[in-house]
Amino acid sequence: MSKSVDELKDFIQARAGFAPVRVGLILGSGLGHLADAVDGVTIPYGDLPGFPHAGVSGHNPNLVIGDLEDTRVAVFGARAHYYESGRGDAMRPALEVLRALGADQLILTNAAGSMRGDITPGELMLIEDHINFSGLNPLIGEATDARFVPMKDAYDPAMRAALSAIASGLGIALTPGVYAWYSGPSFETPAEIRAIRILGADAVGMSTVPEVILARFLGLRVAAISAITNMAAGLSDESISHEHTKEMAPIGAKKLEKILRRYLQTAF
Repeated sequence: MSKSVDELKDFIQARAGFAPVRVGLILGSGLGHLADAVDGVTIPYGDLPGFPHAGVSGHNPNLVIGDLEDTRVAVFGARAHYYESGRGDAMRPALEVLRALGADQLILTNAAGSMRGDITPGELMLIEDHINFSGLNPLIGEATDARFVPMKDAYDPAMRAALSAIASGLGIALTPGVYAWYSGPSFETPAEIRAIRILGADAVGMSTVPEVILARFLGLRVAAISAITNMAAGLSDESISHEHTKEMAPIGAKKLEKILRRYLQTAF
C-alpha cells in the first residue's frame, strides 16, 4: 500500500471516523440518490488527491462514508470512465483506499442497454460474468506478477446467490446475465450489437469491467447489478441518448435500493 493511499485513508478517517468499512458501493448513471440515504459524511472527490475527475452528468463526484441499514459503507457517487481520459485504471486509487478502509466487498451498479427481450427497460440484471469487448485492461503497466488475476468467478457466487434470493423474496425480477464492456463514449452500432450478442452478451455498457478487474486484483469480493435503461441499438425504435439513460435509470434504481438495503441488513 503506497504512502499516498495511507494519507488518503488517514484523511478520510479523520473526517468520517475510524470504524472499518464493510462494503463499497459504486453508483451508476441516475443512481446517485442512494448516497443520500447514508447517515454519514460526504467528502468531495476534489478533496481527495488521486481520486478521479468524474465529469459525466448524472453522477455525483462525492465519497460518502457512513451507515446504511446499520452497516458501515463507502459510497462512490461517481466513477471514472475510460472514455473520459483514456485511462483504464482511473478508479484504482479509489479502490485502493476502499480496501485500506477495511472493506472486503464491492457492489457495483450501472446503467446498461439490454440485448434480451425478457430484460426490458426498467428491469435489473445480475451480472454473472462479463466480456471485455474493448480489449483494454486497467492492469496494463502493473509490474508485479499480481497482474495475472484469475477471473473465474470474478462475480462472487455467494454474493450473487444472496442478492438473487433477496430479490426473489421481494418479488423483484433480477435476471442473471453477461455484461459486455464497450469503451464509449459513442453508443454501439447495430452491427456491433449483433456481434456482441453472438459472443454471448445479454447487456452492454461503458463501465464496471475495469473496476471489477481492479477489485479482484486488490482482493475484493465483487457483485454487480445493471439497471436496464434501453434496448441496445437496432433492437427497438427508441432513441438512445445519455438523457434517455438518466430518465430511465431511476425506475430500476427504486428496485435496486430495496435489494441493496435488504442485503446490508442480512449479509453482515
